[in-house]
Amino acid sequence: MEELLELKSITKIIQNESDMNNTILDHVDLTINKGDFITVLGGNGAGKSTLFNSITGSQSVTSGQIDFKEKNVTTWSEEKRARFMGRVFQDPKMGTAPRMTVEENLLLALKRGKKRPFLPRKLKEHRKYFEELCASIGNGLEDHLDTPTGHLSGGQRQSLSLLMTTLTEPDLLLLDEHTAALDPKTSKRLMALTNQMIQEKELTCLMITHRMEDALTYGNRLILMENGKVKLDLGEEEKNKLTLEDLFVLFERE
Repeated sequence: MEELLELKSITKIIQNESDMNNTILDHVDLTINKGDFITVLGGNGAGKSTLFNSITGSQSVTSGQIDFKEKNVTTWSEEKRARFMGRVFQDPKMGTAPRMTVEENLLLALKRGKKRPFLPRKLKEHRKYFEELCASIGNGLEDHLDTPTGHLSGGQRQSLSLLMTTLTEPDLLLLDEHTAALDPKTSKRLMALTNQMIQEKELTCLMITHRMEDALTYGNRLILMENGKVKLDLGEEEKNKLTLEDLFVLFERE
């Protein structure tokens, strides 16, 4: 398997108000191979979001090394890493510009990582393409190309965030509980869409979820985090043997 991203003994320590050191990530070792779809489970405070922040560069690490395609990117800025990483957050409001229309948001996403000289936007030239993209989602988003994203429903806005993030097919897609703020029906629909996009575009993905059913249903690997450590890393064969009851037992035991 081709290694895409490798975390080597990643540690993140912060100082709290009483000047005590608080270890958020504790010597995490993790290798992500090209084509992996890894679901990430863990209770509150397990270090899941800090793991994502460390990978994207939105938080610096205290020690350890992050390699992307065998290149040390530990000190790279978040902006530089964004050229090959995409992230969808739990809050639907975080992935889009609320005052810009759906079409304008998609145009921004289309130009991610490219130089943006002062030239006409050429929105009309992309309209048919954007209509087809939005129609593929199946929630009526194609009828709202001229609507500011702040006026969309949570499900439509999160679908748009996913569409924008995968538009340029990032080397690594990070899904940070991206269905958690949605109602069960909308969450299920978005999760099916997510899996479809990952399979069709052959993306490498790391997905944090609190929904154990989704952790079992989707992906070829499952990792369980506790107290800043990766406690379990199950491959596809082991994962496929798990039942929901097994997973609850593992979760409680860890």
